[in-house]
Amino acid sequence: MLPNGRTLPILVQFVLEYRSRHNHGEFLLPGGAELAPVLGPSARTLIPEVDHAGSPPYRARRSDVNVTVTVNGKAFTRAVEPRTLLVHFLREELGLTGTHVGCDTSQCGACTVHLNGDAVKSCTVLAVQADGMEVTTIEGLGTPAELHPLQAGFWEKHGLQCGFCTPGMIMSAAELLRHNPDPSEEEIRHHLEGNYCRCTGYHNIVRAVQEAARASRAAGQAEQAADD
Repeated sequence: MLPNGRTLPILVQFVLEYRSRHNHGEFLLPGGAELAPVLGPSARTLIPEVDHAGSPPYRARRSDVNVTVTVNGKAFTRAVEPRTLLVHFLREELGLTGTHVGCDTSQCGACTVHLNGDAVKSCTVLAVQADGMEVTTIEGLGTPAELHPLQAGFWEKHGLQCGFCTPGMIMSAAELLRHNPDPSEEEIRHHLEGNYCRCTGYHNIVRAVQEAARASRAAGQAEQAADD
């Protein structure tokens, strides 16, 4: 908590703690002395800034942090600002623009990727939080020559119109099918509640996921029969 009684937003708290632990320079914060027990010796006092239109009266000095993330099986190291979101890291640093920015409020799910195998909204994760982790984006799920069953299902069942929400839908659905290879319609709809579509009405999206589940089960059975 700052001297004036305000609480730092959770993302700011994370950045400050991360930088203090990894010795990434000093912070210029009002009331730095009071924050020293949390931030360590990197915290020091600065004359408070004027609070313009309710903006937070604190500011961290810009200083890039090296981040190494394995994306779609390949390791990338980049120097980024600690405040950089994972979605911007993927799009702007790595050029993987299949991960979309749809709402800037973590509501729409267009930015969904897999982080160490779990579906996350990459607009809610800092790039520094993904340091040393594995990320899978829509670009790593299939290829033009060999579509992932979900990509094929969306194609066959007309599960997209404008296509803006489709990468996030597919990444979320992939997590569902990994844990539940034969989901019911209700289970599919419940799992995709965090992904918005403004075109299809969702019905064909559900059919696409059902088709992908069917195709995946059939492929698994054929593979097992061949082994036997």
